[in-house]
Amino acid sequence: MTQNAKQAGATASSRVFEVLRQDLLSGRFGAGERLSISSLKETYQVGLSPLREALNRLAAYGLLRQENQRGFRVLELTRSELDDIAEMRRQMEGMAIERAIAHGDEEWESQLLAANHRLTRAGASTPLREWEQLHTRFHNALVAPCGSVWLLRFISQLHDQFDRYRRVAPSAPELRQRLDAQHGELVALALARDAKGARALIEEHITLSSQVAQRSC
Repeated sequence: MTQNAKQAGATASSRVFEVLRQDLLSGRFGAGERLSISSLKETYQVGLSPLREALNRLAAYGLLRQENQRGFRVLELTRSELDDIAEMRRQMEGMAIERAIAHGDEEWESQLLAANHRLTRAGASTPLREWEQLHTRFHNALVAPCGSVWLLRFISQLHDQFDRYRRVAPSAPELRQRLDAQHGELVALALARDAKGARALIEEHITLSSQVAQRSC
C-alpha cells in the first residue's frame, strides 16, 4: 500500500469515526442493536477497512461492544451504568472546576463568557446538533485550564457516555429551564473565583441533568 493510500484510509476512518460517534450519541441506532457492516458501508460511503478501523476505535472508546466473530453491537442503556457515569462526572468535573478557577487567567474568563453568550443566544429555532455543539463547548471552556490533559480526556469520554442517555430521553421542560439558568450561575461563580460554590453547583447541575437522562432507561 502506498503512503497516499494509507493517508486516504486514515482520513476515511477518522471521518466515519466522528460521524458514527455523533449518530451513536444521538440515538440513531437503538440500544442493543447489532450493526450491519454492509449497511454501514452503504450509509457512510466508506470501504471495509476504514470502517472496521472506526468501529474498533468506537468499541475501545466504549460506545460499541465487539462480539467475537459476530461484529459490533450498540450498548444497552441501564440505570446502574448511568448512575455510575453521573457519579464519576461529579467527582471529576468538581475537581476540574476547582483547578480551573485556581489557574484560569483573563483569556479563560473571556473565552468562558463568549461560550456562555453563544449558548444563551441559541434559541428554540437552533438545530439540535448545533445546540449540542455549543453546550459541549461551554462545558469544555469551563474546565479548560484545569492543568491535566488526562482529566480533560476522561471528562470528555464521560460526557459522551452520559449523552447516550440524555439525548434519547424524553424532554423535561420543568428541569431544562433550571439547567439552562445554571450555566450562567456557573460563569458568575467562576469569575468570582468561588471554587467551593462552583464545585457544589456543577455537582448539582450533573445530578439534575441525570434526572432527565434517567427517563431513557
